[in-house]
Amino acid sequence: MVFELALAAYCAACGFVAAGLIASLIQLITGRPARFAVELESTWTGLRDCVMIALCGPFILMRNAIRGRLIENRPIGWLMASSVIALMWSACSGVFVLQLAFAASQGLI
Repeated sequence: MVFELALAAYCAACGFVAAGLIASLIQLITGRPARFAVELESTWTGLRDCVMIALCGPFILMRNAIRGRLIENRPIGWLMASSVIALMWSACSGVFVLQLAFAASQGLI
């Protein structure tokens, strides 16, 4: 039980770090922060934005929740609910990132 919990925490940490790195890279390239918006100018931009949101979602969600708490003075329950959602999302994306890393290390990619 402890091993599974530690593994889940590691996956969540990997997912959140990957989300932060990708969101920072997007901000570096485009000059604007990553956000929950899909531009439907073409199929490729829509697909690109959907993949970006799927990978950067936990970071965007936590950034918005912390800003909402500090600037708009939202209730602490809002921040806690956002934290739980971001944690679960990070764990799911962390499993994907780790599987991708393991596949790359085995030469499958």
